[in-house]
Amino acid sequence: MQSILNDFYAVTSHEKTEKGFTANITLNKDHQIFNGHFPGNPVTPGVCMMQIVKDLTEEFTNSKLFLKSASNVKFMAIINPFETPDLVLELDINENEDEIKVKNTTTFGETIALKLSVTYKKL
Repeated sequence: MQSILNDFYAVTSHEKTEKGFTANITLNKDHQIFNGHFPGNPVTPGVCMMQIVKDLTEEFTNSKLFLKSASNVKFMAIINPFETPDLVLELDINENEDEIKVKNTTTFGETIALKLSVTYKKL
């Protein structure tokens, strides 16, 4: 599936886990988004991180999804693409006929950068 983020990140590896998937990604520090967010001090936009979770969930479940709700969205550390471009996303996925619920934890090294719970409607 094609992401609206184009070349914002690359999946370097992924594996199926007991509860879902773990994906390793690398952010593209040269992406144009970082020119404006923020000049001289690049920060990965939270909405882009949420889109990455959606992209990965669509890929791993082979489903087209629409964000229905998000709760417990906690941005816990700044993700600077020059300092910490390599991220690990753990996706605990619960799927039923109409929707998919995902609990995500995104880390770099030992640092938790993002925790969120989302519900997607299957399209």
